[in-house]
Amino acid sequence: MPRDLPHGEDVNSLGFAKAPADTRVVVAMSGGVDSSVVAAMLAEEGYDVVGVTLQLYDHGAALAKKGACCAGRDIHDARRVAETMGFPHYVLDYENTFREAVIDEFADAYLGGATPVPCIRCNERVKFRDLLETAKDLDADCMATGHYIQRADGANGPELHRAADPVRDQSYFLFSTTGEQLSYLRFPLGHLPDKAATRALAARYGLPVADKPDSQDICFVPNGNYAAVIEKLRPGAGEPGAIVDMEGHELGRHEGLIHYTIGQRRGLGIGGLSEPLYVVRLDTEARQVVVGPKSALATRLVPLREINWLGDAPLESRPEWHIGVKVRSTRPPREAILRPLPNGLAEVELLTPEEGVSPGQACVFYDMDSTRVFGGGWIWRGY
Repeated sequence: MPRDLPHGEDVNSLGFAKAPADTRVVVAMSGGVDSSVVAAMLAEEGYDVVGVTLQLYDHGAALAKKGACCAGRDIHDARRVAETMGFPHYVLDYENTFREAVIDEFADAYLGGATPVPCIRCNERVKFRDLLETAKDLDADCMATGHYIQRADGANGPELHRAADPVRDQSYFLFSTTGEQLSYLRFPLGHLPDKAATRALAARYGLPVADKPDSQDICFVPNGNYAAVIEKLRPGAGEPGAIVDMEGHELGRHEGLIHYTIGQRRGLGIGGLSEPLYVVRLDTEARQVVVGPKSALATRLVPLREINWLGDAPLESRPEWHIGVKVRSTRPPREAILRPLPNGLAEVELLTPEEGVSPGQACVFYDMDSTRVFGGGWIWRGY
């Protein structure tokens, strides 16, 4: 199993040929237990640690909210950890960047009938792009995060690998991390066996967040109420329309496409039918929710765009690749064939059809014979 970096005789634990005290590392601190343990661990090892927390939205309005990252309470908690361990901590205002790069696209994707994953976009466009550049501006040698994923030095450069704990593995949410970014990033928790080990470290360091609950919600979507957020961001988004079967027969009415996702069964309000029906498509032009039997959800061909390829050879060097893929974060990798297409596109053929494949979700590539992650792409309506 790969560790975050091999330890050489003259190399410190972060992979640099100098003393920890001469190695500056910026730690992205959300205020949760994971990133707090990373900062404390590196500080105890003697590194020149600088903690940075991003203010991603109006934390004053979110001060009392529980179960989400990056709110005012979390900024306060990150600051307390820095004070406890004796390293500097800064809060950077990224509200405008976050809105433009993540929230606006989230709203527009939902209105377009997709099921977006804003946490991936946040990693891709904010944390691993803008914050990473800020870390370089601070003359840091690297940036460390509390993500559960592993980085290993391979023959052709840094590789991305799944976490040792499959339950905590976050590779699905980090598929768009580029090779250049991997050269600068470190993930000190990826080798830990489980979350209990992380909390044990937090207790050992005496951190005030040792027993803090894990965040559950997307940070700007309280209580998982996506529709309420979309209606606030895009007034008038909840326009009503028809619920129709796959032949176009009207079965009922809906109060806005934003209340539905592909694969949904409950809450359709069309009882009295001989078999359960599921949302199989959202027709944004006709404002229709299209429903059908569970078998209609099965998908074999998945069109992809915005491909991030982390293999050793160029993606286009072969007509097809036999890999594993995840089309949902909670599912294990399944065998598939990846075919590169012109104009930076690709197609995945699932050897066993999957249900609930939705535009806006990620399709992440894995080596079925190891823990390595080969990147991934975004599912779209390519056909």
